[in-house]
Amino acid sequence: MASETAIIELAAWLQTPPGRYLLAWEQAQMDAAVVDLFGFHALQLGLPELPGLRSNRMPHRWVALQHPEQAQAGALAGPGVALHCEFDSLPFESGSLDLVVLPHTLELAHDPHQTLREVERVLRPEGRLVILGLNPASLWGLRQNLGQVLPGGPRIYLPQDGDFIGYWRLRDWLRLLSFDVEAAQFGCYCPPLRSAAWLERWAWVEPIGGRWWPVLGAVYFIKAVKRVHGMRLIGLERKRVARRSAAPAVAVQQQHKEQGP
Repeated sequence: MASETAIIELAAWLQTPPGRYLLAWEQAQMDAAVVDLFGFHALQLGLPELPGLRSNRMPHRWVALQHPEQAQAGALAGPGVALHCEFDSLPFESGSLDLVVLPHTLELAHDPHQTLREVERVLRPEGRLVILGLNPASLWGLRQNLGQVLPGGPRIYLPQDGDFIGYWRLRDWLRLLSFDVEAAQFGCYCPPLRSAAWLERWAWVEPIGGRWWPVLGAVYFIKAVKRVHGMRLIGLERKRVARRSAAPAVAVQQQHKEQGP
């Protein structure tokens, strides 16, 4: 379970100008991604400051929190029922959820592999997974690294706690768990600036960055689907067998027609 200090630090950073800039981009992507996802049960793990399920219309929606103080402090900003649980041991039956949203959840997880395995367990076949993560291969990630390793270097820009997982590394994890990535996008190409005024002045770089260096955005967004290989192959195989068995009969009938009485 992530430490309460790390969660508080992230929540405080999201109130800064770069944090609000990041949160606005993420909210727009999340709203567009989940609005047309249908089912009955949806779950968001962590970061109640970003209401990831607010545009979704599933009847049962939960926001799981690692510390109950988050809900008591009124941090739950969107629709859904808050519950307190450990992310690596979710209180849901296997294959019971249609959608799981992970906004920076894996970065703060004590064991991100186990958290992702637990998410795979509770998702039904063809269930959807949406992930948001900070990109270490970006200007923001570079400044963060310089602030951590260079004495007297630039101040740390992002929250200090957390393991920022690279995009390609996360795709490998998803592939091992039989997830197919349906869509991926990067965003927030402004330099690591601290003031809202300077971030606004650099807004022109957003479309340019998305076109010319797309994988260098400060944050990435992944939409994946859980595949259970072989489930739909059974029906397809039956159809192929039926076609193969029917083909000789059709050929024999055609041959009789050509030969005549």
